[in-house]
Amino acid sequence: MRRMEFTMDREGLVEIGQEVNVIEGKLPSSYYYTIEHAIAMSGNYPNRERLKSTHGTVVDIQSSLMGKSVILEFDE
Repeated sequence: MRRMEFTMDREGLVEIGQEVNVIEGKLPSSYYYTIEHAIAMSGNYPNRERLKSTHGTVVDIQSSLMGKSVILEFDE
């Protein structure tokens, strides 16, 4: 299992246990991921940490002073 954190600006769009799809974006030297349909975005990951799956499950939603984060778990 692999866990990744996504930054979310709007609340209430996903809930724990929900299955979601992610879209991969490519930068010149890294990749980033977005939960469909623009729900949350990951940080940048180098090629060696590229995600192999595009389907994950929401395992946690966290709040901090910096905002909300969604933790997804992927079957890798």
